[in-house]
Formats: sequence, C-alpha cells, structure tokens
Amino acid sequence: MSAPQKYRKKPVDIEAVGPLTPENRDAIAVWCRGKAEEKRVPGPGRGLTTAVVIHTLEGDMRASYGDYVIRGVQGEFYPCRGDIFAATYEAVSE
Repeated sequence: MSAPQKYRKKPVDIEAVGPLTPENRDAIAVWCRGKAEEKRVPGPGRGLTTAVVIHTLEGDMRASYGDYVIRGVQGEFYPCRGDIFAATYEAVSE
C-alpha cells in the first residue's frame, strides 16, 4: 500500500432544494421527477411517520426534516443532512 495522499473535492455546481419541511415535502418530491415519494416509515418509538424516501443509485434513502435534496452531476437525487450541506456547499451567483 502506498502512503495516503490528500485530495480536494472538485468544484462542481449542483442544484439543491431545502431544507425539507412538512410544507415543501410534496414540491421536493415533484422536483425529484419520480425518484422520491412520500411514504409512511418507522418513526421514533413504535409508530410510523411520514417522510420523503428518495430512490438513489445506492438504494432508498430517507430525507428527514432539515435535510437538503441534491441533484448530482449524473442527474441522480440524494438527501444531505442540513449541517453537512452547510459545511460543504455555498450558494453560487449566476
């Protein structure tokens, strides 16, 4: 094995919407072009909760309230936690 090297993420412009809220979850699901759906999933305790489930290249992922939904460079959609999004991305001026 060779010695570890440092790498920098390439600057790539992405599209994202969020943060996810109960008020905008339907609009975000529509923006994902059929790759997301509102669904009842296991919630805290033994109950069910309504969430947005995104069908990603790696399988289904749950977008929680406060998450952003990102459209990647190949047109794929996936959720990103709000704190990770804020630490990783900044707004682009057109």
